[in-house]
Amino acid sequence: MTAQAATGPGAGAPAPASVWPRGRDALSAQGQGALLAELQALGFSEDGDAWAGGPADARPDPKAETKAETKAETTKAETTTVGMPTAESDLRRRGGAGPSDHRAVVIGGTAVMVPLRAAGGSPFRLRVLPDAGASAHARVHHPAGAIIERDGQEVAAAELPAAPRFHGLVTADGIPYSKIALLHAPGVLASTVMQSCVRYNDPAEACGFCAIGTSMQGGRTIARKTPAQLAEVAEAAVRLDGVKQLVLTTGTPASPDRGAAHLAACVAAIKAAVPELPVQVQCEPPEDFAWFGRLRAAGVDSLGMHLEAVEPAVRARVMPGKATVSVSRYFEAFAAAVEIFGRGQVSSYLIVGLGDSPASLVEMAGRLLAAGVYPFVVPFVPIAGAPMARSTAAPSPELMHGIYGEVAQLVRRYGVWSREMKAGCGKCGACSALGSYEEAAA
Repeated sequence: MTAQAATGPGAGAPAPASVWPRGRDALSAQGQGALLAELQALGFSEDGDAWAGGPADARPDPKAETKAETKAETTKAETTTVGMPTAESDLRRRGGAGPSDHRAVVIGGTAVMVPLRAAGGSPFRLRVLPDAGASAHARVHHPAGAIIERDGQEVAAAELPAAPRFHGLVTADGIPYSKIALLHAPGVLASTVMQSCVRYNDPAEACGFCAIGTSMQGGRTIARKTPAQLAEVAEAAVRLDGVKQLVLTTGTPASPDRGAAHLAACVAAIKAAVPELPVQVQCEPPEDFAWFGRLRAAGVDSLGMHLEAVEPAVRARVMPGKATVSVSRYFEAFAAAVEIFGRGQVSSYLIVGLGDSPASLVEMAGRLLAAGVYPFVVPFVPIAGAPMARSTAAPSPELMHGIYGEVAQLVRRYGVWSREMKAGCGKCGACSALGSYEEAAA
């Protein structure tokens, strides 16, 4: 299957590069949205990360040691930083669930997860700026400056988020915190509480865009996070790194609650440790909608249930197991969940590039918004290990630009804004440029 054609609402949209300025000047909301759309579609070429002002052998030692705080003592942690940041130092992720094969940067105060492409695979390149006067510790734990280049020309200034302090710690039962939860973007903690799915290992059932099992294969996580582990990590992330919200997702188990029972137990423990931390949970619709009330009683602030694809033929081809849960069943669940969590506190992913037409996606976004559900529109990103990774390209920037513009106008019409969500992917916004388009439409 190839990437969908630019037809329908996204067709004929101006190239995003036509609305954002060259150089380091501040971007307008429209210009920033267009730049983010292009970055998320095209990604960073992995021949970037050049240390500005010197050759590779002039870079500081990537094995610099630093210290990270613990509750009772100081723990020594080795970090690979400065110049050529790694997954340990700059929120770069490889494989698994969530925004994988991405790198976090901050542009104009907005966090964005940018896909990583093979060397030469994108016109965009990230150039890290040195801070010659900073200590190794400061370079690890404070944001680094960077320049984003397109075809060798500067297009925007950026920051690389600081290494989270909590990532280097270990739980009371000996598990590294980074295997329990990760900082996905500045202020946003996330975890997949069950790193398995009843459909993942069956090609006749598996979602083609999902690579949830690769994190386990790489030893980067554990199969099931306990409520106590998550509470411990969440408390440290709030205390040490100022985390403002938490997103918990799960692979789908065979049980009729679809993971809601474990999510409820986890959130109850987290809220006991950090009651002020807003939490979103994400799962498939449970068979019994009474679970929505139980989740709310446990302390859940918002809920995600993700359609991802919308046309029947596309759903059957791309996610055959999940497609057995009909769109109409999802809307029954949405209605029940909005009654519990409130309008705008329920959300659903819509993935552009799986095969749905732009018109179908925009129409579905309108249906969701009319029901009080926020449509989190994201581009398909080929993730290493996912069945579709080699057969399906990411959607074009022009297509994303057009769809974002259409959906942002619907957001304005229905008044269901991402900024009003208490927690969740829509609130974070790092994997979608839709929030910037909303600001331009406001």
